[in-house]
Amino acid sequence: MERIPLNGEWALSYFTEGEVTVNGPDELGQKGITTVPAEVPGNVELDLVRAGKLPDPFHGLNIYELKPLEACQWWYTTTFETPDEARGKNCRLVFHGLDCIATIWLNGVKLGEAGNMFIAHAFPLEDRLHSDGRNELAVQLRSPVNVARGYRYEPSQAALATNHEQIHLRKAPHMFGWDIAPRAVSAGIWRSVELEVHEATEITEVAYATRSLGRHHAVLAVSWQFNTDAIHLAGFALRFTGRCGDHAFEHTEPAHFSAGSCFIAVPNPKPWWPKGYGDPHLYEVRCELIHEGMVVDTRTDWIGLRTVALERTETNAEENGGQFLFRVNGVPILCKGSNWVPLDAFHGRDAERYAPVLALCDDLGCNILRCWGGNVYEDTPFFDFCDRHGILVWQDFAFACALYPQDDAFLGRVREEAEFVVRKLRNHACLALWSGDNEIDMAYLQRGLDPAGNRISREVLPRVCAACDPYRPYLPSSPYASPAVVKGGGTAEGMMPEQHLWGPRDYFKGRYYAENTAHFASEMGYHGCPNVSSIKRFIDVEHLWPWQDNDQWRAHAADPVPEGGPFQYRTKLMADQVGELFGSIPDRLEDFALASQISQAEAKKFFIEMFRIAKWRKTGIIWWNLIDCWPQFSDAIVDYYFGKKLAYWYIKRVQQPFCIMVGEPDQWHCRVVAGNDGNTPREGTCRITDGDTGAILLERDFEVPANTNAELGRIRVSHGEHRLFLIHWESGGKAFGNHYLLGKPPFSFAQYRRYLIRIAQLPEPFAVEEIAR
Repeated sequence: MERIPLNGEWALSYFTEGEVTVNGPDELGQKGITTVPAEVPGNVELDLVRAGKLPDPFHGLNIYELKPLEACQWWYTTTFETPDEARGKNCRLVFHGLDCIATIWLNGVKLGEAGNMFIAHAFPLEDRLHSDGRNELAVQLRSPVNVARGYRYEPSQAALATNHEQIHLRKAPHMFGWDIAPRAVSAGIWRSVELEVHEATEITEVAYATRSLGRHHAVLAVSWQFNTDAIHLAGFALRFTGRCGDHAFEHTEPAHFSAGSCFIAVPNPKPWWPKGYGDPHLYEVRCELIHEGMVVDTRTDWIGLRTVALERTETNAEENGGQFLFRVNGVPILCKGSNWVPLDAFHGRDAERYAPVLALCDDLGCNILRCWGGNVYEDTPFFDFCDRHGILVWQDFAFACALYPQDDAFLGRVREEAEFVVRKLRNHACLALWSGDNEIDMAYLQRGLDPAGNRISREVLPRVCAACDPYRPYLPSSPYASPAVVKGGGTAEGMMPEQHLWGPRDYFKGRYYAENTAHFASEMGYHGCPNVSSIKRFIDVEHLWPWQDNDQWRAHAADPVPEGGPFQYRTKLMADQVGELFGSIPDRLEDFALASQISQAEAKKFFIEMFRIAKWRKTGIIWWNLIDCWPQFSDAIVDYYFGKKLAYWYIKRVQQPFCIMVGEPDQWHCRVVAGNDGNTPREGTCRITDGDTGAILLERDFEVPANTNAELGRIRVSHGEHRLFLIHWESGGKAFGNHYLLGKPPFSFAQYRRYLIRIAQLPEPFAVEEIAR
C-alpha cells in the first residue's frame, strides 16, 4: 500500500446555519458565504486568525468570541491531480481526523458521511478519480451544536453544566468546556488526509502479543490477515523476522487461508521494561507475505516482549486490605507519572507539540502516563515515543463525566470506535491498560444510580477488548465502583482501591490527603500560578493585577461562561491555597506567582513521597498534570508556553528510580526512607543536614535491595518547629538531592524564599532566579 498525502493549503468557506443553505460544493459562491485560506491538518479558528477574521482566542477574553462560530457550517475544498501510481488501482480516500459531522464530496458526487472525530474514515473511490484532469474534493462540516439539538435527552442522561452537547456526539468532551480547557467547540480536518493506493494482494492486519516470557524463552502470539485476488490460496506463507541489537529470531508459517494465527518461540529474549526497571528493548519485526516463493508484501512493526497484568481487588476491605498493582514481566511496578490531557485546545496543533511535551515526561522520570478520557486518542508518534522510552500508558476510552445514551444505535457507534482504536494501538508495548472511561461510575453514584447499568463500560468495551486485544487488562471505569463498592453507599469512594484524590483542596498535608485509603491514585493535583512572563502573554496589562474580581483571570481559570459559570471558583481556590501555607496572600503579582508555585511544588512533592514511602501498601500515583492545553491558571506544572513551574524541579527529584525521602513526624521522630524502584540493588552514602545551621542530622552508608524500601534512620523533631532538611546522597558515581520541609502552616514566605536558594543548589540544580518569573 502507498499513501499519498493531500495535506497543505485548502480553501475554507463558512456561514451561519439557517441564514444560508448549501446543498453541495457547487453552491458555495452565493452571497453570505465567506472564504479564507485553510491549513490541513488544522482547525477553523486558526484559519480565521491567520486570515484576520478572529483575534487570538488565547488572549484576554477573546475565547468567548468563539461562541457564535458554534452555529456555523464549514466547507473545506481543494483540488488534486490523479497520481500516476493511482491510475487503475484500488484507491481509498482516508481522513484520519474529521471534526466532526461531515459529508465528503468528490467531483460533485457525495462520497459518504462521518460523525466521529476520534477515528479514521475511509471511502473507496472505485472509478471516481478523473484519469485526465484535476479532482475536486470538498468536505462539509455541520454545526455539532445544532446537530446535538436534534437528539432527545432522557433523565438517565447527564453531563457537566455546560457540556450536554457531548452526550450524543463523538467529539472530545473537553471541547465543550472543562476546568482544564476552554469552551472551544471547533471544527476542522484535524489530522492528515491521504489517498491510499492498494495492491491486489497485501497484508491488512498483524497483531502481536507476548503470550509468555521467561529469562530464557518467550512466546509471541501472532494473528494476521491479508487480501488477495488469487482464485486459490495455495502457495501462501508468512515469514516473520525480528531483530533487537545482536539478537534475532525467524519463523515461517504456511497460510492455508487469508487469516490465521501462530505462536513464535523466541529464545533468550530481550524484554521490554518500564523506565527505572530495565531497558525498553524493542524488536523490529518484519512480516513478509510470500506467494509461490516470492515476497508480495511486507509490513514492519516495533514490538516489545513483555507481559503486563493488573492485580486488583473489588474493594479495600478484602483480605490484606485490597490491591491495585501493575506487574510487568512478573515484577511489581511502583507507578509514578502524569495524567496526559489535551495537548492543545485546537487539536490540529497536537502533532507539533508531541516531541517537546514527551521530552518533559522523559526528563521527569515518568514511568506511566494516563491518557485521560476527556481527550482525543493520541496518534501513533505518542505511543512510539512511550515504547522507546519505557513509559507505560493507561488509556481511557473517550468518555468522561457524563451519563451517555444506552440505545443500540449509540452503542453501535461506540463499538465501531473501540474496534478502530484497539486495533490501531494494540501492538504497542507501552500500552498497559484499557479503561472504560473517566469518572462515569462516580457520576452514576452521585445521581443515586448503579453504574452496573452502563452498557458501554460493562458490555461493549470489555467485549471489544476481549475480542481484539485479549492479552491486555481492562478496567471498567476510573475509578471503578464494583458491586461491593456500590453497596457501601456513602463510604463508596474510600472503598475503591484506585481513587481520584481531589477532596476539599485544602492544606495538602491535611487529613483528606494524609489519611487517604487509596492503593493507587490516578488523579491528584494542586494549583500553581503560571510564570509572570507567561501571564503577560495572555492577560492584558491593565488586568494583570489584582486577581480579585478579574474577568480575564476568571476566563483563564477556565470558566466557559462569560457571565460566570461552574469554574469561576478556581482563581480564589489558588489564592486560598497560598494563604493556607503562608497565612496571608501576597499583594504583588510576582510574589503571588512565586508563593503559589511553592505551594504547588511542596504539595505534589508530598503526594509522590507519601505514595513512595508507603510502598507496597500504595502502588502508584498519576498526578494531575504536566502541561496546559491553553494559557490558564491550573494544576499543571508546565504552562502552555512551556514555562516550567517550581513543581517541575521538585517532581524531577522525587521521581528518580532511587530516592531518599523524609516521612512525617510521629512519636518525636521523622523516618528517613530510601525508595528503590528498580530491578537492581543500590548502595552509596547519604547525608542530611539542617538547612539553617548546616548541622549534620544523619550520615551513613546504605545498601537497599532491588525494588524495596529501606529505613535509613530517624531524626528527632518537634511538631512546633519550622525547619528545612537538605538531603544529599551518592550512588553509582553520581550525586543526588532532595529536601524536606518540617512544620505546620503558616510558614514564613520570606524564610522559604531563603530556603529556596539552598534547595535549588542541591544536585540536579535549577536557576532559582527563573522560578515564577
